[in-house]
Amino acid sequence: MSRFIAAHATHPDAHMALALVAAQIDAQRAARSVPRAAEYAPTLGLVYLTDHYAAQSEALLDELRQRWPGVAWSGCVGIGVMGSGVEYYDEPALALMLTDLPAPQFQLFNGRQPVDGRVADSALVHVDPHTHDLPELLAELADRTASGYLFGGLASSRGRTLHVSDAIFDGGLSGVAFGPDVALTSRVTQGCQPVGPTRHITACDGNLVLELDGRPALQALLSDLGVTLDKPQQALAAMRRTLAGLTDGRAVALSRGGQFGTDTLVRHIIGIDPARDAVAVAEQVESGQQLAFCRRDVDAARRDLVRICTEIREDVEAAGSHIAGAVYVSCTGRGGPHFGGPSAEALIVQHALGDVPLVGFFAAGEVAYHHLYGYTGVLTVFTAP
Repeated sequence: MSRFIAAHATHPDAHMALALVAAQIDAQRAARSVPRAAEYAPTLGLVYLTDHYAAQSEALLDELRQRWPGVAWSGCVGIGVMGSGVEYYDEPALALMLTDLPAPQFQLFNGRQPVDGRVADSALVHVDPHTHDLPELLAELADRTASGYLFGGLASSRGRTLHVSDAIFDGGLSGVAFGPDVALTSRVTQGCQPVGPTRHITACDGNLVLELDGRPALQALLSDLGVTLDKPQQALAAMRRTLAGLTDGRAVALSRGGQFGTDTLVRHIIGIDPARDAVAVAEQVESGQQLAFCRRDVDAARRDLVRICTEIREDVEAAGSHIAGAVYVSCTGRGGPHFGGPSAEALIVQHALGDVPLVGFFAAGEVAYHHLYGYTGVLTVFTAP
């Protein structure tokens, strides 16, 4: 049975933070009577570091190799990182997880080493947000896995958006492909609440929505927000707080009491065109798609996060298994004070799942299935009998 051990720490110096993490891991091994040597030989490590440590990333990776020889390392930088019940947002910190998965059950991939589709069932992915043609790359990567399921996110940083795959990479994507013997369960939680009805796009031009249900799109937006262009400052302030939820035309767009389902992609409204009564969104749109204007909503986000944690725990228990480890990727727009207090989001997950080994980061976009999401959380747990 594979075992997972996770630790996290903050310190102005990255190497001191790593030393604190190593001490925690040694303490956990001792508490669990896990020897340092033969009975527990970790093979895979996940490491997430805040952008305060980006300049020290190469030296950190070298030290990780020295402390844990033979471990394959994957991870990325984030504006924030998290461990079990703790978030480090906009401060120097790192979170690390070790596991002794058998080597044939996973494979690192990156720009130099593509995924071997003969063994990949699912994949954890870390992405540089500046990568071109990202939707196409994610779709191609998903096609290389048997299940088509990806989970992960876009590195976030005020500087270098690096990712780790036994080396430090800038640009492109990397991660870990898992074989079919690695049991995992994953869910997406949305953080937005519609402010109006779901409509169909009936006319569009690129990323410009011209008509919704045959009505000018801008008029529909103004109606949902209860504002008019006669008071432009009030209208623009309301629009800046508003997003667009896009769904396939045949999908069930809303569920769970008016919250979005996992098939909804939330995108920014990036402008309006009063001359054409149109609304511009940060996504290429197509006629027939469904669209609902929405806003981030803390209460809805809390309820939905509890829901997915509960569903995961119940599914795992029904299968006669237990949660061995977890990875949680949340949007930078949900991090920090959004949930109402320090570490509030991580504490919700810990309370719902129990005190399981967990690491994660705050992303510039979240990946699940083959989609790129925004304002969501992607929770994935590894299970064992």
